[in-house]
Amino acid sequence: MKNWHDLSYLGRGTMRQKAAWKAIQQTHIMEVLADYRPVLAGTIPLDIDVEQSDLDIICQSHDLDQFEQVVRKAFGCLTGFEVTQLDLKGIPTCVISFFTAGFWFELFAQPVAVEKQNAYRHMDIEARLLHIGGLDACIHIRALKQDGLKTEPAFARYFHIPGDDPYEALLQLESLTEQELRQRVQLLRKD
Repeated sequence: MKNWHDLSYLGRGTMRQKAAWKAIQQTHIMEVLADYRPVLAGTIPLDIDVEQSDLDIICQSHDLDQFEQVVRKAFGCLTGFEVTQLDLKGIPTCVISFFTAGFWFELFAQPVAVEKQNAYRHMDIEARLLHIGGLDACIHIRALKQDGLKTEPAFARYFHIPGDDPYEALLQLESLTEQELRQRVQLLRKD
């Protein structure tokens, strides 16, 4: 699987991934956020993005006020700059968005290691599923997203993953070995 901490794959990727790589380099955002272990998450790394997809960067911060100050100092004057602090399932969270270099950026910080955050975990299992499903999965999931579905519900629909909550249902798959995941996907696709 891909090392999500190494963004160099973007420079060798699709036109949209190359544009994202350029925007990330122009803004120096990963350097600004370096102390927070930033990782680009979401649909652009997976190449299932749609036109309105933003650059989601997840971070680990144990001081969300300080995180906000660092980001505000670097990017606070940019179009659409907005900060929201909230609790997500009991976890303090800071979400900051702004527009620059042709992309909406959404920064997401929690006092949780990035690898344990749901956005990272979803991206990891989604990458595994796309590897199994191949180009057909990418095409259909992108089409479902263009029709208005969010990413995780689109995966659940395409791969016939049961459950009322597609976000949780995907996380239930992450502990499966590659062989177990392939078997599960084959069984689910036959239903």
